[in-house]
Amino acid sequence: MEDIINNLTIFVSDIFSVESKWAFLILPTSATLVLALILDWVQGDLKWLFRIIPHPVVFYGKIIAFLDKKLNREDRSANNKMVRGMLVSLFVISIGVCIGLLLEKIAEILPWFWILNIWLTAVMLAGRSLYTHVRAVATGFAKSGLDGGREAVGHIVGRDPKTLDKHGVIRAAIESLAENFADGVVAPAFWYLLFGLPGILGYKAVNTLDSMIGYRTKRHKDFGMFAARLDDLVNWLPARISGCMIVIAAFLHPNSNPFRAMKIMWIDSSKHASPNAGWPEGAMAGAFNWALGGPRQYPGGVSEAAWIGQGKARLEPNHIGYALDLYAITNVVQAVFVLMVLVGSSI
Repeated sequence: MEDIINNLTIFVSDIFSVESKWAFLILPTSATLVLALILDWVQGDLKWLFRIIPHPVVFYGKIIAFLDKKLNREDRSANNKMVRGMLVSLFVISIGVCIGLLLEKIAEILPWFWILNIWLTAVMLAGRSLYTHVRAVATGFAKSGLDGGREAVGHIVGRDPKTLDKHGVIRAAIESLAENFADGVVAPAFWYLLFGLPGILGYKAVNTLDSMIGYRTKRHKDFGMFAARLDDLVNWLPARISGCMIVIAAFLHPNSNPFRAMKIMWIDSSKHASPNAGWPEGAMAGAFNWALGGPRQYPGGVSEAAWIGQGKARLEPNHIGYALDLYAITNVVQAVFVLMVLVGSSI
């Protein structure tokens, strides 16, 4: 009987050991990312599922909102708010990183866990979702004119859509497409490629913190300063990579000019208020000889933003289609790049 138990124990250990014959089921990080990029475009938002269970970003959001309410008090000094905001940011990020480490530890025990790994990584990417939301702006124009375009763009931008004319709505949609390609697609993929699940979950925590408290309003300019600066830092390289990917994709689009895209990206990126957003926006503007950005109105007032690009600013609804086509090609460029990393790492 003792021999039987020992043999059974060895058998079970061999099955769940990463050094066993089942180890081939544990995919390299780059292979998991390629499959996740594809799955993201196949499955989309999964709104039906996240009505039942909370999306990981919603989970972050609830924690941040609770801590913001409890710790960000008006009677505190600016320095006190900055320290509290930094501690809140580090706490939320550590939750994401620790969950990622725990999941990767489970993956070492359960080789088939790679299926959940791919799905969770895909959920953290916004490739298909971003395409769908920006296409909805063009659809809104087609069905309901300016009111339809304003209603649709209001879901993806922070500025007041009621103050935008037709051309402003279209520019806002294209700007959102370019900027969010960087922080919604390239950046999470970049941090996953470097650090796996801890990297992508940690990055999404930073991104969510910035979107909730990283504002220069009276309430959050001190409390959210650390989150905003950290978001700039973690997006610094991905933003520049995303701009270069748009330039490469412009070689494959019949109506775009990759050399102009490179020029405008290089010259005008520094004009943007963000240290990062100007790179993908500049590449997109230059590719089609458009002018993006410019003065815009937010709920808190008017932002006298500079123009990005030297071309046409009075864009029409069909220009959204051009931008979406280039965006789709750029996503393919990113997947090919990750494949090259996979092949290179296996040689």
